Order: sequence, then structure tokens, then C-alpha cells
Amino acid sequence: MNNNKRQAAASQRLMPRGPLLLTLGGLLLVAIAAVAVWRNAAAPAFTPEITGAAKIKTDRDTVDLGNVPLGQTVQVKFEVSNVGDRQLRFTDVPYIEVVAGC
Repeated sequence: MNNNKRQAAASQRLMPRGPLLLTLGGLLLVAIAAVAVWRNAAAPAFTPEITGAAKIKTDRDTVDLGNVPLGQTVQVKFEVSNVGDRQLRFTDVPYIEVVAGC
């Protein structure tokens, strides 16, 4: 009789775990689905300007820094993007022209 009481007590302790595990598993699946939907919604749609090739585009073509004293450091930032539908690859060192006296 003692064994029957132990088995009954053990089965009562195990019973609540099943629904709890199912609930936690369901919440985990819902969280994973929500993250997947959020990532897809956050990605902006890209419409290429050029199809069949890569094409580099900068936010500006020239920069006028005015008169810069010799030895003074200046910085310029350019935003560079690929407006084509193919992968953009740099095979040579970028060419930058400094024009003096303009």
C-alpha cells in the first residue's frame, strides 16, 4: 500500500509539468515567429536604378574645403552606395583627385 501512495504522490507532482512545458513551448514558438516577422518587416525594399550590373553612387561629386593652411588636417565623409542589382567589387585602389588653384 505504501508503494501505491508513493506512485500517486509522484504522479501528482509530474502532472502540472506537462501543461507548463506545453505553454512555455508555445510561447517560445510565438516569440520566434514574431522575431522572424519583425526582421522581414524592418528590411527596406530596394529597387535598383541599374539592372544587370553594379553601379556606384556617392552622395556628392565634389567638396570645396576653401583655403586650408599647410599642415592642417581636414576630413570629408562620403556616403557610397551600390544602386545596381549586382555585387559591387573594388578591384583597384580608389582614385581621388586633388585639384589645386580652383
